[in-house]
Amino acid sequence: MKIAIKTSILAAFLATLSLTFIRCESTANKAKKTTTDLAITSSQSNEAPIYREPLVFIAGTDGSDYYKNAKKYYEDKQFEVVTEAFSITEIINWLNANYDERLYTDIYIVSKNNPWTGMELETNVHGKKTTANNLKEALLNGEIPKLNQGITQDTNIIFNASALGDDADLVLLLKSTLSTSDVSPKIIASSYYNVFGEKFSPHNLAKSYTVFYPTANSPGKVDLSKEIAKKYPNEKEIDWYDALNNETERFVGDAYTIQFNIPLSWEFIYEGDEEVPYFENQEEIIDWVKNNDEISAKMDNLNIPLEKFRWSSKTKKDKLTIKAITTVLSVLKPLIQPYGDLQHIEPEIDNLRLYSIH
Repeated sequence: MKIAIKTSILAAFLATLSLTFIRCESTANKAKKTTTDLAITSSQSNEAPIYREPLVFIAGTDGSDYYKNAKKYYEDKQFEVVTEAFSITEIINWLNANYDERLYTDIYIVSKNNPWTGMELETNVHGKKTTANNLKEALLNGEIPKLNQGITQDTNIIFNASALGDDADLVLLLKSTLSTSDVSPKIIASSYYNVFGEKFSPHNLAKSYTVFYPTANSPGKVDLSKEIAKKYPNEKEIDWYDALNNETERFVGDAYTIQFNIPLSWEFIYEGDEEVPYFENQEEIIDWVKNNDEISAKMDNLNIPLEKFRWSSKTKKDKLTIKAITTVLSVLKPLIQPYGDLQHIEPEIDNLRLYSIH
């Protein structure tokens, strides 16, 4: 009986010891698991951010090869190219919809830019050309969506839009428009003309020299070459008459001319006893324009002399239509390396002699 009692006591002791051991092992395993989980969580929180490859928006379609050449240039560089966004609204919507946790690095926006009338890039779908005034109006009207995420302070948004770097008001508006609620990217633009697809370089920059004349009333290349030489007396390397007759870069660094028109139009409605003006010639229209605050303000912003436009007017009942059109001849001088082999300067965005950063 004593033996049985001792055996029973010993069994109970061993069972208690075994249970204690199991509990201790379980506690140790839990502690180990908790430590492991913390390590994993800590590792995940310290992971380096993932960045997206450079992204390009070809924001225009026209009959020339400009956009086609730009698309090929960036595809050859293995950049991601988007060809279905032609407005700021569509670009922001695309960035919001396609954000996949990878942060945006370099975003290129290719758009032809007329320094006097704005970019072909629209403010919103089927909207106006992007100018400082048009973009400001679209923002005030709530027509532009907000960029949600994916942008950092190191994100570069590069506009390949000729001479945009000279339009400080528009650049600052673009920076604000393409910012998230708490982060602003860097906006990079150049004062030079962007050229894509010339036979000597797939992408290069050129300095522009301009002269104007009333459309369809050219004074002739000789007089225009004298006028532009007088306008830019410090430029000694260009044969202006020769350049005005060149339509393309014949050899590396050769100056050539592009041309385009700037058409303008205004409509005025006269009510009651107001008399609709009637003009017999251009001189009378110009005199009237000088005294009209609305047109004068517009012309002052363009900074093109009134006599460089061809003016016309049309009266129909109580409506007066004033139209003006000028032709711009822009002599482009490609930027060439100052030493070594004769070749174009590479349009590198970190070259502060070529691009401004805002």
